[in-house]
Amino acid sequence: MARIMAIDLGDKRIGIAVSDPSQTLAQPLCTLHWGDRHVPDCAAAVRRVVELCEEYEVEVLVVGFPRHMDGSVGERAEQALKWKARLETAASCPVQLEDERLTSRIAERVLIEGDVRRADRKAKIDPMAAALILDTYLRRRCDGPDSRV
Repeated sequence: MARIMAIDLGDKRIGIAVSDPSQTLAQPLCTLHWGDRHVPDCAAAVRRVVELCEEYEVEVLVVGFPRHMDGSVGERAEQALKWKARLETAASCPVQLEDERLTSRIAERVLIEGDVRRADRKAKIDPMAAALILDTYLRRRCDGPDSRV
């Protein structure tokens, strides 16, 4: 079976997580840093995500969709919609959105409870948030199509 990948878009970093081949477990994969020599801009970040999709034989790509707590769509959600459109053009797999409200805060809490040092949390929080987005997607998918956001 192919895998499912999720991305958590941030201002400075992009967290990436991938499922196992049976599409039941989500695991943090890596972080792309905006503006570094490997990912200097949005086009380079999209190319890197597509490369990872090919490397991990991804059949569905999930983009975190950051709605406000009241469910409305703001500037960050608009950015996610633009990313979705870019990835749909570049990737050879379907791209879907998944609600990501509070995933970064939950990821930080999980890392704190796991006794991860503050200095190490910064590097791990974004892929962990992406894994939470992916886990939500995988659970909703198992519950049926009517349960999706």
